[in-house]
Amino acid sequence: MDGAGPIAIGRLAKDTGTNIETIRYYERVGLLPAPARSQGGYRLYGTEHFKRLNFVRRARALGFSIGEVRTLLRLADERRRPCAEVRVVAQAHLGDVRAKIADLKAMEQVLKETVARCASRSGSHCPLIDALYRDATPGGEGLQ
Repeated sequence: MDGAGPIAIGRLAKDTGTNIETIRYYERVGLLPAPARSQGGYRLYGTEHFKRLNFVRRARALGFSIGEVRTLLRLADERRRPCAEVRVVAQAHLGDVRAKIADLKAMEQVLKETVARCASRSGSHCPLIDALYRDATPGGEGLQ
């Protein structure tokens, strides 16, 4: 955004790489303040909207939930910006990320083993298809 004054939602979307519907959603859930309106009823966004939308986009790209982003924005809006409180949010999210990484590594191992079983077979019988049909309920075998 070049600071030349208020811009329409299409321009904000283009300048930030954000879908128009995503911008409207962020407004509905309170992550972006409601913009001023033109006489024709069009949304008009300013520099603060641009900066806040970029903040939200970066936080979401890091995997923060809408609730966590809301908390981070509240903390960012406070004058003192209590770093200790931000750290608590970030540490909790880091724990979630690490758990997801562990889950992904486990999935990778199971898929690797299943693909290897498929590579060693020929004909119409497929171990991967059989594994996907197995009972995945507690006590079932799943893909393993």
